[in-house]
Amino acid sequence: MASVRLTEQLKRVKEVLTTWKEVDGRVSNLCPRSGAAVSISTGTANACTDKITDGLVGFLSNTSSDNKWKDEYLGVNATVKGATEGKVTATDNGLKFEGVWAEWPVGRQGENQLYHFANYNFTLVATVSIHKVPKGNTRIPLMGVRLDDNEKTKLLELSYDSGRKWWVLCSDGTNKELKGTWDPQTQYQVAIVLQNGTQVSVYVDGKRVCGSVQRKLENTDSAGISHFFIGGDGGSADKKVSEDGVSVSVE
Repeated sequence: MASVRLTEQLKRVKEVLTTWKEVDGRVSNLCPRSGAAVSISTGTANACTDKITDGLVGFLSNTSSDNKWKDEYLGVNATVKGATEGKVTATDNGLKFEGVWAEWPVGRQGENQLYHFANYNFTLVATVSIHKVPKGNTRIPLMGVRLDDNEKTKLLELSYDSGRKWWVLCSDGTNKELKGTWDPQTQYQVAIVLQNGTQVSVYVDGKRVCGSVQRKLENTDSAGISHFFIGGDGGSADKKVSEDGVSVSVE
């Protein structure tokens, strides 16, 4: 038996708890406007329906440096991609992307996966605004989930186009054009949800626009989640957004 002083460790624990309490207060004050991209381990569609901090495990706001989008809860940071060609700037409560996007890792984090639960249950919520209508017929990815397989399959995706239409790629692989339209310079709360490893849903301003049964991710033949993508997916559409001068704010 040995006696070990844990003074520094206890100090760190107190600092973390203080940070969590401070961020809880900031997040609570964001309703009904929602907050930056929020990862919640439970399955709620609207971040402000209940107490927003219940089940909250990650919060991305307007703190970024060295291509890292900081998790204010000191958990898993997102990585900003394409910053050498595009542009990212801080807003009051989030980031403004122009030709860049962010990836929030799950399986991609490696052996120590703090968000492993996301393979079974998560809600990812963001308040977004698109500042300019893109040109051409290309659909621009806004937010989604990519699986950890050889094909880099998308589990689901919410995107927008030059006709100011919303599009959803559902878990059955079909693209669905939504009835509603989006307006430039207007804020929308968007959410993607996975419940019990099977039920996948997408919401825009609290209204479910896609809901379908997805195979169980705990099945050994099924790929887990690699990462969430926000503001783009790294495809050719992101380059077009940069060329057209289209930008998206994620708060």
